[in-house]
Amino acid sequence: MSKLKGLLLTEGMHGMISQVEGLAKALDVEFTHQKVELNSFWKMIPPSLTPVSNAVFKKFDAPDFDIIISCGRKSVIPSIYLKRNSKKKVFNIHIQDPKVSLNNFDLVVAPEHDTLIGKNVINSKGAIHYITSDEIKNNHNYLINKLDKDKDYLLLILGGPNKYYDYDDKNLINIFNKIQKILSTNNLQSIVIPSMRTPKKIINLAGELLGKENLVITNIDKKAYLSGLSLAKYIVVTCDSTSMISEAAITGKPIYIADIPAKKNDQRFKLFRELFNRLNITKNLNEKLEIWNYKSLNETVRIAEEIKKKIS
Repeated sequence: MSKLKGLLLTEGMHGMISQVEGLAKALDVEFTHQKVELNSFWKMIPPSLTPVSNAVFKKFDAPDFDIIISCGRKSVIPSIYLKRNSKKKVFNIHIQDPKVSLNNFDLVVAPEHDTLIGKNVINSKGAIHYITSDEIKNNHNYLINKLDKDKDYLLLILGGPNKYYDYDDKNLINIFNKIQKILSTNNLQSIVIPSMRTPKKIINLAGELLGKENLVITNIDKKAYLSGLSLAKYIVVTCDSTSMISEAAITGKPIYIADIPAKKNDQRFKLFRELFNRLNITKNLNEKLEIWNYKSLNETVRIAEEIKKKIS
């Protein structure tokens, strides 16, 4: 039997790509990923006030598909439009709260901290993602020759500025100074991994403050990210990225959250961090390190199994 064909729709951000591709792989569908762009006027209009029309988004070539998996505000209307106008029955799944009637989708996958409830809603603990344990294991040695083999490693994963958190120098210097003290006290070496959202000046600042004895990856390198997750004894992630905290939780390793003062109400982020704290996955970063255990979190596989039953 041939595989189902999937069309993935996102705005092109790492967190969204990770979620749609992770779910597609777990469902074992052949997929094409399409970055969605809205026409200028509609960029500012919420989906609930936007007509379901192809005039809303820039035209793109969509190959044959059986399943649509979309994520993010800009992909809501294209997903609904393509389902309605397909010549065959199409199953559409949206990840995150679409902010429109849930009846527009066969399924909606939303994290618990979104507090979204409905008969076609599946809730996840944190964000689903495309990281697998096998990928992490297979990339273990990618960074090994750049590191001091006589030390344990602390992985620092950096997010980037958004409307909730201020990535100014003062806040990041505070994090880097705290990390430097932890490294010195515990005889550790750090691996610093940036994300697509990390400003270049923050990557440079990490190199300046942490010094040449630590490894700062200066570009986007998925293999370095996977290798860091495999090699690290401790993991630190900045508080702004629920996706990377969720990805790190597949390792079962201690995860510390590096806090950044909020610019506005960050209740959803707080609810997410409170959940992961209750699950014994994360602790707040301070100057004391400890080892604890929790069951590796793999929500992508669990949710894919639920979806397979509904599709069949």
